[in-house]
Amino acid sequence: RNADSQLFDKVRGHDIKLLRYLSVRYICDLMVENKKVKFGLNVTSSEKVDKAQRYADFTLLSIPYPGCEFFKEYKDRDYTAEGLIFNWKQDYVDAPLSIPVSLTQCLNIDWSEYQSWDLVQQTQNYLKLLISIINSDDDSGLLVHCISGWDRTPLFISLLRLSLWADGLIHASLEPSEILYLTVAYDWFLFGHMLVDRLSKGEEIFFFCFNFLKHITSEEFSAVKSQRRKSLPPGFTLEEICMLKQRDRGSTTSLSSDFSLGMESSPGAAGSFTYEAVELMPAGAQAQAAWRKSCASSPQAVLWSRTQQYEDRLPSAGMVEVKSSSSSSSTHSDNFLRMGSSPLEVPRSR
Repeated sequence: RNADSQLFDKVRGHDIKLLRYLSVRYICDLMVENKKVKFGLNVTSSEKVDKAQRYADFTLLSIPYPGCEFFKEYKDRDYTAEGLIFNWKQDYVDAPLSIPVSLTQCLNIDWSEYQSWDLVQQTQNYLKLLISIINSDDDSGLLVHCISGWDRTPLFISLLRLSLWADGLIHASLEPSEILYLTVAYDWFLFGHMLVDRLSKGEEIFFFCFNFLKHITSEEFSAVKSQRRKSLPPGFTLEEICMLKQRDRGSTTSLSSDFSLGMESSPGAAGSFTYEAVELMPAGAQAQAAWRKSCASSPQAVLWSRTQQYEDRLPSAGMVEVKSSSSSSSTHSDNFLRMGSSPLEVPRSR
């Protein structure tokens, strides 16, 4: 047991050293259990169950969220998340919601009712909490993680990235097709989301993420409180909007702005959007060579200047960094939100 204790001290010590290096203060844990049994072993990525209290200097939040298995019910209900409530009375669910009062005072949410929320309410309220934390502390980083970083973690990181981009706060030089490429390739696939496996089981959390954007169009999901640009020519179709250049649509076009709301009510929006409007993967040997060249540097090591010109087509300084680590029992990846670097250069548009 002494040897085990020394091993935990060493591993947790390295973890804490990295968190401090990234200025992480807030840790949001999405696990619904304290420990999980995998291949007969008790495993956990949760800081909240560390008996030695090594993470006492961090602000720990337990915000349990159902895993990918729950999203089979979402598919079976014809992709309807309204009214879909997770069963919190299952035997393996033993992690209660726990958030410091100081982080909830500015939010008009009754957190004691979390077990009665449907999937839409729960995702909305958790996203409000994460945005509030980002807004409240400019100097500290935010870590969001589940057990493996394959499903729930990219769900919330992707929603955060898209929301902050729409507010013009990160990746301001990217067009819609480019930010979509970035979050799908980086947040989801590069860090372990097994889409083929999830589709075969009907666990369509990936689809839920992007379908959920329609539920975060209101002002309360915006990280920008200043006056927004609201005057745009009427009559745009969704396809035309996606093809707009950055200079045309402005850097403060938010998911919660009138412009975005207008997309849903536009007469041509429903039938005008085709896959051609957002072309993500370049084809051909020349494009592949350009992609390899653009990815020559490690995503975590590349730093972009805020003063680059729009024509450079490079991501501006963003807020997302990612930590990845592996163990003998599982591959673990955690996503950090922190000022300072952009994780991935996006291929140029054709």
